[in-house]
Amino acid sequence: MKISDITPDEYAPYQELYIKLVNDEYNLFEELEISVHNLVHFVREIPMDKYDYRYAEGKWTIKDILQHLIDTERIFAYRALRFARADETELPGFDETSYGNAAHGSERSINELLTEMSALRHANIMMFKSFSSEDLQRKGTASGYRVSVRAFGFLLIGHQNHHIKIFKERYL
Repeated sequence: MKISDITPDEYAPYQELYIKLVNDEYNLFEELEISVHNLVHFVREIPMDKYDYRYAEGKWTIKDILQHLIDTERIFAYRALRFARADETELPGFDETSYGNAAHGSERSINELLTEMSALRHANIMMFKSFSSEDLQRKGTASGYRVSVRAFGFLLIGHQNHHIKIFKERYL
């Protein structure tokens, strides 16, 4: 299953931004693996003095954004698990700004953040691989929109790619 298999009725309209940032060359499981390795390699190449840089007052640091990626990965994976298990409970949204303000990402080391991100992603790869084809196509409601399990897998990748793009445009 590749990103080209996903249809617009499997994700929220605002998530199309992330979906469009996923490479169609690889399947979901390959891209989940490749993308986390790309993130770790990319971040390790950033000069150390940039990790705590804010491009404007009130904006997150690179470390804050890595914490945001970790938090969002957990939330999206949790939603995918609930929907894969045929849980029809409507799941609420989350306020990324509130999470970011409470997360203390900028107080953590880059090594801690990258190790956690990598461990989390590898656990999520195993979770997504455990889902049947039917599980991956199940949908549920999150943040007021119908989203498929497999779309959440691709959203993990696209969301990460979105922030790498922001790093390049605003931080480096």
